[in-house]
Amino acid sequence: MAPYQILLGILLVLVGCFSLCFLRGKSVDKPYKGPAIYPIIGSALGYIQNHDRFLEWFTETMEKMPTNTFRLERPGGIKDIMTGNPANIEHILKTKFEDYPKGERFTNILHDFLGRGIFNVDGELWKMQRKTASLEFKTKSLRSFVVETVQCEIQNRLLPVLSNASKTGKTLDLQDILQRFAFDNICSVAFGVDPKCLLPSMPNPPFAKAFDDATELSAARFYSALPFLWQLQRMLNMGTEKRLREAIKEVDEFGMDVVRSRRKEISENGILSEREDLLSRFMAALLNNADELGIDDLKQSSGKMDVFLKEMVVSILLAGRDTTSAALTWFFWLLSTHQSVEEAIHAEISGILAKREEALSADDDGGICFTFEELKDMQYLHAALCESMRLYPPVPVDVKVASKDDVLPDGTFVGKGWHLSYVGYSMGRMENIWGSDCLKFKPERWLKEGEFVGENPYKFPVFHAGPRICLGKEMAMIQMKSIVASIIHTFHFVIEDAITSPDYVVSLTMRMKGGLPVVVRCRKPKH
Repeated sequence: MAPYQILLGILLVLVGCFSLCFLRGKSVDKPYKGPAIYPIIGSALGYIQNHDRFLEWFTETMEKMPTNTFRLERPGGIKDIMTGNPANIEHILKTKFEDYPKGERFTNILHDFLGRGIFNVDGELWKMQRKTASLEFKTKSLRSFVVETVQCEIQNRLLPVLSNASKTGKTLDLQDILQRFAFDNICSVAFGVDPKCLLPSMPNPPFAKAFDDATELSAARFYSALPFLWQLQRMLNMGTEKRLREAIKEVDEFGMDVVRSRRKEISENGILSEREDLLSRFMAALLNNADELGIDDLKQSSGKMDVFLKEMVVSILLAGRDTTSAALTWFFWLLSTHQSVEEAIHAEISGILAKREEALSADDDGGICFTFEELKDMQYLHAALCESMRLYPPVPVDVKVASKDDVLPDGTFVGKGWHLSYVGYSMGRMENIWGSDCLKFKPERWLKEGEFVGENPYKFPVFHAGPRICLGKEMAMIQMKSIVASIIHTFHFVIEDAITSPDYVVSLTMRMKGGLPVVVRCRKPKH
């Protein structure tokens, strides 16, 4: 912890002690049974005491509350309602969707990084981007492009790296490998550009490093007990905010170079329709449907349009980069502690391959790709992935803001301007939602007579829900199932230093602290 944070902590403790003495040990809200809220500092003491275990703190507190809902308050009077109640979540994500936007605080925190991208706007601008993206995500051609791209990356990058590690006995950080894979893949899908992060030399391209820094440092703003600190640093261009500005500059320059290059390519060759990446698709959609989408002002200015396109694609890059890699890291760790689940997945894959004659003579070193239909048939694998994300959701917390006074279905009052967060991580660990075995990794809970049965999205909001439900949900599952099936068919991971309960790092996604070191073993060694 930095010296200024230690001094700040001491100051808050002193103020808190004064408040405690002044109030004779009682919090401001006498009827309230959640974390104590004191004058001036609000719940800052709780934030400081739990700065390295926010999610556990949220979970423990929710479990004590009859409605799985409680209130926090930050210095400056910022009020936060934290909930894990499915009825409340349906209320804010669907029933009263228009009354719970991202809000000014959320968009201000990420504006430097995401600008007016789809994940950082509300209202008409969001509706326009959503409509544009929705049309493209529904096309079979994009689905085919995604499948082709991920399989090419698996065959040419991922499996060779794992095969080499299995021969040399070298320990790999699986989380790092999966992050590199995800970044190469999403850059190819979103920009049509390959950053080549998963080459055997494991390079760290400037754009990839800058994107990682921009993500981490932007996320840190959310978890600041005193929001004015990052705003002051930003104004003075010092500390982490200086690093953030430099990282965002690198990301913006890369993104704008790609957009301008694509525009030049179109003007010179007119081959936009031959490209399948999202940037090209969005560019065509926006140019061809400007009147319908209400963006005539952007169409008149190539500069404004280029910035807008860059922000749209960078937002999708962010969504697709860390979510799948984080989800798969936790998934493979869970498999290492549940051998029977891994063997059940392997048996399912083998059963599907048994239907293909060519699989009998397939070269394991070259790997096997699976068709979209074959991936759909992997019901147990689908269940295992959902069960893993139930316990370790890639995005553990999501935040909204109330645009007007409201009362949630559980009776909780929410004032205008209050923030409301639903905590997916906590929900997956609640007995009153998932039963007495909620802490167990049990894929069978998702199966009925061998077929996968989905859950209410407000009980399992891993892919969000309501009008903002993730457009890439199906593609994310295709990618994850492709990766897992190709790996498990040929390889098995051994975690030599058994990690019984890994720590996490909460950024915009939940990554495993320290990575996941594994030794790669071949299932069917060559003789």
